[in-house]
Amino acid sequence: MEFFKTDKIYNFMGKRLPFMALSAFMVLLSLGILFSKGLNFGIDFAGGTLVQVKYEQPAPIKDIREILKQHDKFSNAVISEFGSKEEVVIRITGSSTTLGTDIGDQVAELLKATGNFEIRRVDMVGPKVGDELREKGLMALGLSLFVILLYVSFRFEWRFAVASILALIHDVTIALGAIALFRIDVNLDILAAILTILGYSLNDTIIVFDRIREGVTDSKESDLNQVVNDSVSKTLSRTTLTSLTTFFVVITLFAFGGEIIHGFAFTMVVGIVVGTYSSIFIAASFLVQLKFSISDFRNKEAEKLKRQKEKDKLRAMYEQGTI
Repeated sequence: MEFFKTDKIYNFMGKRLPFMALSAFMVLLSLGILFSKGLNFGIDFAGGTLVQVKYEQPAPIKDIREILKQHDKFSNAVISEFGSKEEVVIRITGSSTTLGTDIGDQVAELLKATGNFEIRRVDMVGPKVGDELREKGLMALGLSLFVILLYVSFRFEWRFAVASILALIHDVTIALGAIALFRIDVNLDILAAILTILGYSLNDTIIVFDRIREGVTDSKESDLNQVVNDSVSKTLSRTTLTSLTTFFVVITLFAFGGEIIHGFAFTMVVGIVVGTYSSIFIAASFLVQLKFSISDFRNKEAEKLKRQKEKDKLRAMYEQGTI
């Protein structure tokens, strides 16, 4: 199945500057949102307590807020609807060190006048554990980018590696901006989504770069823009099909998966859209901006091939006993 004809070459590099300007605007806007609003760290990273309550009737959120405000332990509690009008989540951020292990019983006792309900879940994370999880999460993200840089440099050439890392930073920054804009709680599932976006976007980018390398090696074309246009055009159908398939899955999770995976699914939806866009329009544009030289690359490949032939010749002579 093909959405785009493989024999048709689209002039992506001719529109390179407008797309890069659009990306620069989105990245700057995302950074502005991140610096002005900041990330809304959830229980996993900020520490605190989460209590999930299910009522037999629509939850009286206003009454719950008024009751909890009267008690010091719960004065900073955030109460929000959780998937349906009958369920609510009570979040007490950064105060779990002052709470006992019977927090669910305490909440049940305080809210007994608000109707018939049950405590469905109680999660507690100490502030020290939250800080440790946040540090390890950032470390995992930084280490992932570093390993990707090494891998792509080894497999391709350093300009490919830098271009891929810039494209990944572009994708993650925009995804984080969307998370900050919509005040999604940043927990371990969001970190998992960000790391998944890195792998997904890198996979698409590597396929495009692999086709560019084949074009540089096998064709006689000396214009990098033309090689990039040809390579991206030939992978366009594959990239579109893969992205649409994944997009339909995560949009289904977002719509019907429930509140528990809402943040993960939202992050994945944004990441797939932005990652697909960057693989087609941005990653190769960074390669052009970095002044990748086709002639230098071909000379290096020819030198490698020459050295390999000399090694093979010496090995054959050694096996025949002539040296």
